[in-house]
This record gives sequence, C-alpha cells and structure tokens, in this order.
Amino acid sequence: MLELQLGFPPSVNHYYRHVGHRVLISRGGRMYRQAVCALLASQGIRPLVGPLDVRLDLYPPDRRKRDAENSQKALLDALQHGGAFIDDSQIKHLDTWMHEPLPGGRVVVRIQRLQPAAGRDSDVETSSAV
Repeated sequence: MLELQLGFPPSVNHYYRHVGHRVLISRGGRMYRQAVCALLASQGIRPLVGPLDVRLDLYPPDRRKRDAENSQKALLDALQHGGAFIDDSQIKHLDTWMHEPLPGGRVVVRIQRLQPAAGRDSDVETSSAV
C-alpha cells in the first residue's frame, strides 16, 4: 500500500482556466501538480499497475463549505502525472472522506492494488428474455 500526505488540492472550480476557446490548467493547478510530482520523485515512487482501491482523507484549510468530489480531479490528475499509477482508469474503488479542517489543509492518500476475488465473474447470474 502507498500512503502519502499532500497539501490540500485546488477545487475543480479553480483547477481549469478558459483562455479563448482553449481550456488550460490554472497556475494554482500546475503548482499543485508540480509539488505532488516532486514529492513522489523524492520518495522514489513507481507506478502501481492493475486495478486500484484509493482512499482520500481530506482535511480542508478552513471551514468554508466544500464538495468532496471537487477536490478529487486535481488530486488524482497530479498523482497520475507524478507516477503513482499509470492511468486513473485503474481506479476501481474511490472512497473520499471530508474531515474537520486543519491549518493549511492536508490530504492523506492511500492507494492499494485490488486483489482479484475468487470466482467474482462466476457470481454474476445471467438470464435471457423469453
């Protein structure tokens, strides 16, 4: 299992900027991505392969009202770009918890490979229409 403590990510509302007809990652989004990439590189993190289970514990920097899912995009994109996993399509289970604020904000990320369940496909019943 990979466990990381990261800064609180920018909201998806502040992650993108529209410049003419193009959509770009904002300056804050690029800075967040660079910080995550630097941390992963300093720890020698190698990309996990296969299906993944991800848990995010979000500790916002203040008491402003926030939607948990608005923090997921920048965070998962930064983890992918930094090499924690190859592609975010590998994430088959994502559990996100919003906790009480901490000064400066923080995210605790736990990523582990999903173990194949024995007979998972055989548990599915099929029927045909008559």
